[in-house]
Amino acid sequence: MELDRYDYYLPRELIAQRPVEPRDHSRLMVLGEKIEHRLFYEIINYLERDDTLVFNNSRVIRARLYGRKTTGGKVELLALSPSGNTFLVKGKNIKEGSIIKVGEYSGEVKEKNGGIARIDFGVPVMDIINRYGQMPLPPYIKERIENPDRYQTVYASVNGSIASPTAGLHFTEDLLRKIREKGVNIVYITLHISYATFKELTQEEIEKNRLHSEFFSISEEAAESLNNPPGRVFAVGTTVIRALESSSVGGRIVPGFSETDLFIRPPYKFKYKTDGLITNFHIPRSSLLMLVSAYAGYDRIMDAYKIAVQERYRFYSFGDAMFIMNH
Repeated sequence: MELDRYDYYLPRELIAQRPVEPRDHSRLMVLGEKIEHRLFYEIINYLERDDTLVFNNSRVIRARLYGRKTTGGKVELLALSPSGNTFLVKGKNIKEGSIIKVGEYSGEVKEKNGGIARIDFGVPVMDIINRYGQMPLPPYIKERIENPDRYQTVYASVNGSIASPTAGLHFTEDLLRKIREKGVNIVYITLHISYATFKELTQEEIEKNRLHSEFFSISEEAAESLNNPPGRVFAVGTTVIRALESSSVGGRIVPGFSETDLFIRPPYKFKYKTDGLITNFHIPRSSLLMLVSAYAGYDRIMDAYKIAVQERYRFYSFGDAMFIMNH
């Protein structure tokens, strides 16, 4: 299976540089038996009493750090985990033994492999992030974001991601209130999004690519709700699908916390049944595009993407949404 199959034409101007205000006024493509074009707040019309929405409540940490080498050269770091000392590094001539300063903190590069380095600052990484960290927007967003909270979901509560679970960015507190009032159940799980979101797949033979592992956690209460749902279950985002599939045994969700490097791509037999997926429009040749293709069918997704381009939908993190409904 070749990577080129997951390429598609996308005019640069359709890559959203800023979010729509208010959040729930982005556009929504409903991919059911036919394609419908709506605004996101209308998603409530497709939900029924006793349905369940599953959200990823991970919160983006200010993981981007700017520093200098002792020689004066600029260095940009992206902390790959709030609890570790591994960074994605940009800068010239950075090698083992290099000293990097971020504010008053100095760290020594202990190991470097490609663009990833292990740097010992002698203090917890979160200490430095809390003091000097900036929001790690994806590289395709060129404009400065005035309000960093706009890259957080309104329900984000557990620190740990270096990218936002963007399918959830469309929900407002008011929309969530109306959804609850309709009798829809809301379940929160946690998956901390890692470098995998930024990393391009490089192997043309898809099976040779590997994803960065990501930490996830599902409580006993959440597992109970998901194993005995009174109605349909809808996943909000590809990260929710990864967590559910990684914790599913025999079609049932096992509570606990673990790491996953699960790479979902066609053909894939899903272990846990969901009735639909809310997601954004993803980067060409990406693992996320492969996941939604495995979920909804390759032809169905690629046709929908062509229509999205023709209809001038906005793409990627700050873009519009798709609601994939299983027939």
